[in-house]
This record gives sequence, structure tokens and C-alpha cells, in this order.
Amino acid sequence: MTITIGILSQEKIRQRLLAIAKGDYKPKANEPKVWFTSMRSLAEVLSDDNRALLRVIQSRQPASIANLAEITGRKPSNLSRTLKTMARYGLVEMQRESRVVRPVVKSTEFQIFAS
Repeated sequence: MTITIGILSQEKIRQRLLAIAKGDYKPKANEPKVWFTSMRSLAEVLSDDNRALLRVIQSRQPASIANLAEITGRKPSNLSRTLKTMARYGLVEMQRESRVVRPVVKSTEFQIFAS
């Protein structure tokens, strides 16, 4: 599945959300569901390292963040912070299973619309 990402200023995102909430605007099915305020913020979240991390999660399906740390050689605290950011944008889902949190990738393919 490909995630569609849009780039708009914070003010335009706010105006769009208010119009949707008021019922003045109904988003089309092909419109982005994930929004960034700049190409720079998008580039930080979808850096080369982070895209590689998404591919590792997708292929290896780690049972926990600790397991992912073992696989990647990254520190769990660093991974946790990165994954929380990705989850906030809907790129990763953090599934709680008993006492562990398992990262699940929503997609490794992205379509970007900037205006």
C-alpha cells in the first residue's frame, strides 16, 4: 500500500481541518491523509536511515522494540523516539501486546503532493 503525503503550511492545514469539521469541505478519496508543514520536516522523518528502518521492520517483523534494536544495532531509546514520530504521522503502528510494544509498518512506498 502507498501512503499519500501532502505538504502545506501549518495555517493551510488548520484552515483545511476547520473546513472539514464545519462540513464545508469533504476530502476526496485520493487526497493525502498524512500532512507535513515542509519538505524539510518530511525529509527528517523519511530520511534514508528511517526508510531503511521501515524496510527492516517490514521484512523482519520484530516482536518488540528491543528485538528491533538487536536487529539494527540501534539503541532502544533512539528507536522508540523515531518510531513515536513515525507513528504520529501514521507511517508505523505501535501494537501493544502484553508488556511489549511491537512496531508494524503501514507502508514503505510514498506518494508526495506539495503545493
